Order: sequence, then C-alpha cells, then structure tokens
Amino acid sequence: MKAVLLAGGLGTRMREETEFRPKPMVEVGGKPVLWHIMKILSAQGINDFIVCTGYKSEFIADYFANYRTANTDFTVTLGDESTIEYHDESHEELNWRVTVAYTGADTMTGGRIKRVQKYIGDEPFFCTYGDGLANVNVPALLDFHAEHGRIATMTTTRPYSRFGVIDMQDDGSVATFREKPQTDDWVNIGYFIFQPEIFDYIEGDAAVLEQEPLHTLANLGQLSGFKHDGFWQPMDTFRESQMLNQMWASGTAPWKIWG
Repeated sequence: MKAVLLAGGLGTRMREETEFRPKPMVEVGGKPVLWHIMKILSAQGINDFIVCTGYKSEFIADYFANYRTANTDFTVTLGDESTIEYHDESHEELNWRVTVAYTGADTMTGGRIKRVQKYIGDEPFFCTYGDGLANVNVPALLDFHAEHGRIATMTTTRPYSRFGVIDMQDDGSVATFREKPQTDDWVNIGYFIFQPEIFDYIEGDAAVLEQEPLHTLANLGQLSGFKHDGFWQPMDTFRESQMLNQMWASGTAPWKIWG
C-alpha cells in the first residue's frame, strides 16, 4: 500500500521554525517530523511513500535526494564524484520508495491528493498529514476499513484539553479543578484509508479535503471513523515541537514503535 503524506502547507502558527523550512522538516530528536511519521508506517509494513510538497518544497526534495550520503559513511574520489563507495549501510530506510511530488504553493489538502492520483493508480491508499505523530495500529485500521467497506476511513481520537477545567457551584465557589482533562468529542487526526473512488469527490486545487469531499462522503454514509485511544500529538506550534523533543530526549516517545 502507498502512503500519501501531505507536506505542503505554510505552518504559519510556528513561524519561528517555518520561516526557514517547511513544517514537516522541523526536527524532533535530530530528524524531521516527517521522517518519524514514515518510521511509524514502515514499522507496520508501509514503505512506499508519496510526499506532496508545496511551501519550500526544495528542502524536502534535497533531503530525500541526498538521504544516502547524509546518513551513511562513504568514500569519494574528488574529481570523479560519479564513483562513491558507501560503507556500513545498516539503516532500515534503505527499502523505502519515496516519490517527492510538487503539488503547488497554494493548493489545498484535497487538491494535493488529486494531483498525485497518477502515482497512486487504481488501488486503496493510506494518507495523513505531515505533522501529526500517533501510535496508530495500522493493521487494525486496515482491517476496520475492509470490514466496513466504505470509500473512506478517518482515524479519530478524543484529545486532551489545552487548559485546566473548573467546575463551579451556583454560589461562585470552585468545586473541582481538573488539569487538562480528556474531552468527550472525537476529532479527525488523519491516518486515512481511501479507496480510489475518493478522487471522484475532489475537484481542483482549491478542494479542502476536510470540507466538501469528506462532508459529502459522510452524508452518503461512505465515511467511517476508526477510534484511536493511544497517543496523538500534532505539531502546530513551537511549544508543541519543544514538547515532542523533550519526550524524545527523555526516552518516553510513545510514537516510537520501531526498534
């Protein structure tokens, strides 16, 4: 199965980092967050990636075009750079197949998916955002999608509140204080499975996946929700990137499901 990774947005809410590089290339533990997502998927059998780029696309293109030399010891004879001898290539990413596709500077999420249809073909595919880390059980997600037989399945979770919550009495006194409780509402975290029929519901670069395409599928009874009760954390702000780096440095990164 191919995995489409949406990595073309501006990332305006963490301008401290994205002024110089696209958000999926912001590092967690010395590796781009996009790499972490790919490792999550690779650990569960998905090794064929289509990366949809846009804003500062050259950073992503250069990263993968030069991945081997950046991550492996090598010997080169200067003046004859056509011959490079690589040493001790043991990293697991050697079996990744990565298609980097420029999908436009201003294209919306649905439009980016539509633009890479030619690389996907007539088969189901995985799709997610290039900035959200989660230890989603992908085989269980695939089984759920097959069992329900709908065009699209989105992964959902109940996030934790960003703020502490208080319960007030009628007399104005505080009864209880709950520090960042889990909400009762389910939210979309990506980690989609799409049948190829999804392309019939996406029209043009301006199509926002989360609006008309998914709303239409929901109204038609063609959208399933896979409930994920594990870890999920988007990297929307500089503070969140710091938090993810702290988790990685402390050895408590729940999304690290690979050895």
